[in-house]
Amino acid sequence: MMNATTPHQEDAMQAEIAEFTAVLHQQGVHEALGYLNRRTPHRYTGMWRFDGDMLRSEVLFDRKMADVRQGADAPMAATYCSLVGRHEAPVQILDATVDPQALGIETPVISYCGALIRDGEGKAFGTLCHYDVQRCQERTTDQPLLTAAAQLLYERLHSSTAQ
Repeated sequence: MMNATTPHQEDAMQAEIAEFTAVLHQQGVHEALGYLNRRTPHRYTGMWRFDGDMLRSEVLFDRKMADVRQGADAPMAATYCSLVGRHEAPVQILDATVDPQALGIETPVISYCGALIRDGEGKAFGTLCHYDVQRCQERTTDQPLLTAAAQLLYERLHSSTAQ
């Protein structure tokens, strides 16, 4: 069942999307990831691309290491991004040590929140996600922003006019 939003909540979300879009266009992709990251307790925020049985890093923001711009590629089966791709829906894991969604996935990542990215033809392209090697204390409430940001980042990085 879908949660109903009030007009005030919808207006607030539209304002957040507009603010994210302004940061993306005025300051660039990395700062836009930082904008998203400051809204979550997770250390990392990144965009990842599905590539067969591999997950490829497109761009990464690391809260503790400002010069990091990309993560390490990983086998798809060892990532929570695989769940987003399999279900073609957002996934949120607060603590992988107790969450049944995480069973069988061997990764040092403990908390994860990911949104699906679709390519220009509507096919699953990858994920935009927050993640950390520590347990997350609270459920992420900005999933609509993460989902909207995923598509905006994809368009910025993969449009024919991207530089």
